[in-house]
Amino acid sequence: MKHIQLSVLIMLALLQVLFTHAQADSVQGRYHIAVFAPLYLDSAFDAGGNYRYDKNFPRFFNAGLEFWEGAQLAIDSMKKEGLQLEIHVYDTRSAIQKPEVVTREEDFKNTDLIIGHVTVNEAALLAHTAATLGIPFINANLPNDAGVTNNPHFVVLNATLATHCTAIYKYLQKNFALSNIIIFRKKGVQEDRLQEYLTDAAKTTSSVPLKVKYVTLENNFTVKQLLPHLDSNVTNVCLVGSLDAAFAQTICQQLASVSSSYASTVFGMPTWEMVDFEKPVYKGIEIYYSTPFYTDPANKLVTALQEHFKTALFGYPSDMVYRGYETMYRFGHLLSDHGKNLSSSLGEKKYKVFNDFDIQPVLNRKTMTLDYFENKKLYFIRKVDGAVKAVY
Repeated sequence: MKHIQLSVLIMLALLQVLFTHAQADSVQGRYHIAVFAPLYLDSAFDAGGNYRYDKNFPRFFNAGLEFWEGAQLAIDSMKKEGLQLEIHVYDTRSAIQKPEVVTREEDFKNTDLIIGHVTVNEAALLAHTAATLGIPFINANLPNDAGVTNNPHFVVLNATLATHCTAIYKYLQKNFALSNIIIFRKKGVQEDRLQEYLTDAAKTTSSVPLKVKYVTLENNFTVKQLLPHLDSNVTNVCLVGSLDAAFAQTICQQLASVSSSYASTVFGMPTWEMVDFEKPVYKGIEIYYSTPFYTDPANKLVTALQEHFKTALFGYPSDMVYRGYETMYRFGHLLSDHGKNLSSSLGEKKYKVFNDFDIQPVLNRKTMTLDYFENKKLYFIRKVDGAVKAVY
C-alpha cells in the first residue's frame, strides 16, 4: 500500500503545474470542481524532484492522500457515466497552491463547486470565497462551523458536536427514557461545552426532558467512585461527556469490570470510532456511539472498492477513501444536474453512495438567519464485546 501511495504522490508531483494552471486550458461549457486537500508534495520531494523519505511513508501524508484517492476513483466512475466535469486539485500544503493564493487567481472565478479536506482556517477562507462567488463549498472532514455565519453556501458534512449531542439526547429519550441515566465527565472547557449542548437539547425538546445525573470525576478516579451512581437492579445508561479517549476508555474498562453486578449500556462521542473495543477489558457492556459516516460491509460498492484495493493496490481502503469517493460522486452528479443552481439543490437525496445525508439549514438563534448548512443524519453503532451488533 505504501508503494502505491508513493506512486500516487509522484504522479501528483509531476502534474503539479498542470493542476495549478489547468483552468487556463479548460473546455468551454464544462462545470469546474476545485478540490483542496493536504497532499504534502513540497514536503515529500526536494527541489530536484527526489523523494525525501527513501522507502518510508510518513503517516501525516495519509488522510489527504487517501481522500484524493477516493475522489479520483469517483472521477473515473463519473467519466464512464459520461459526466462533463473538470476537476482541479490543489495541495493545501504547497506554497503555490494554498487556498489564500489559489482563490485570488482570476481563473478560479470559473469554479462552480469547492470540495475540501481542510483545517479550521482553510474552511473559513474557502467559505468566504464560496459566498463571494455564489457557489457551494463542501467541507468533507471538519466537524466544525469554523466560525462561519450568514453563509448559505457553506456545507458541513461531518456533523458538529452540538448536532451529535442533540441526536444522542433524542436517542436516549426514544429508547431509554425510564432508565437510570448518568453522565460522567471530568473538569475541562471542552466538557463544559458538551454539557451545555446536552442542556440545550433538554431545554428545546418537545418531549418530556430526561432525568439525568451529571457526575464530575477527578483525575485518577477508580471504580469506587462510579459504584454509588449505579443501580444493580436495572441496566444503567452511562453517557461519557468527554472527547478525551483515555478518560472514556478508563470508564468503559471499569464499568466492564463490574458488569456481572451492574449491567451497563455506555454511550460515547464520535471520537469513539477510533477506539479498539475488541479488547477483553471491555467485555460485558454494550457500547454505542454516533457517526455521520457508516460504510455497510454488505454494500456492493464497498465490496467492490475493497476488492479493488486488495487486488490492485495490495491494501485496504480507509474511511477517508470512502469519504473522498462519496463527496466527489454525489456532489459531482448534483452539479452536473443543476449547474449554477446547485446551491438550492444540495439537500436532494439523489445519488446516495454509502450514507443517507440529511443536509439542513442551521439557524442563528439570535438573528434567526441561516448561518450554514449541515448534515444532520447520524448513525448509532452498537458494539458488544468488540463486534458491531446493530446500526440505527
